[in-house]
Amino acid sequence: MKYCAIASGSNGNCYYIAKGDTAILVDAGINNKHIHLRMYNLGIIPTLIKAVFITHEHTDHIRGLSVFVKKYNIPVYITQGSYDGTRLHLPGHLVHIITPDAVTEIGEMKIYGIPKYHDAKEPCSFLISDGTHNIGVLTDIGRPCSNVQHVIKHADVLLLESNFDEEMLRNGRYSYFLKNRISSGWGHLSNTVALELFNKYRTSRLKHLMLTHLSGENNTVELVHETFRAHCEDILLSVATRYEETEIFDVLDLQIQQDRNVISQCG
Repeated sequence: MKYCAIASGSNGNCYYIAKGDTAILVDAGINNKHIHLRMYNLGIIPTLIKAVFITHEHTDHIRGLSVFVKKYNIPVYITQGSYDGTRLHLPGHLVHIITPDAVTEIGEMKIYGIPKYHDAKEPCSFLISDGTHNIGVLTDIGRPCSNVQHVIKHADVLLLESNFDEEMLRNGRYSYFLKNRISSGWGHLSNTVALELFNKYRTSRLKHLMLTHLSGENNTVELVHETFRAHCEDILLSVATRYEETEIFDVLDLQIQQDRNVISQCG
């Protein structure tokens, strides 16, 4: 499987996962123009996108959805609560209502819904599997429930939210209401909580940790790197930024590199 972050941050989220000639998006939270621009930069052909899976109805996850899926006649998989919350009126044949724990097959991939805590109407994250490798996309996590823990235990690739630095949020210019919303257990994961979660539930199968959904106001790429670097010496660590797409990664390449490292250590 191949994957990347087309956009990641509190200003917009969009993640690409592909197997063979079939690809999906998780969320479409930047405008249609920038979805196309970033896909062009990566060499992604929009007509290969066979489905878009929506985690929840907040604007930074659906901003470009309507225009993009109408242009290419792409089905949208979304919970009823999330769809109602979007207030979008998509063509009926494009809307596929799923439960938060649904399992959907698209080409050679199975997409598992992961119910979670977040201040949305019926949110879920997703784990994408080709039967051999698993990619977990975990953003907008209010607090780490058993569903989230389970994904981390079984992930070969983990796209994990590391939204805010606790001190920056506490001393920042956000209102008390917004600060409380973010850190209440229904908002987002801090760098500290994300690290604790990662360290507690990661397994030896994990090959790549990509930190995602960074706040533009209450976090920095440098802080996230500093927080996680010492804990990721045996795996690939990267941070998706709000300014540009990541490169496209291939799980198979990571597996080959991991096997070589094991052989080298044994030798």
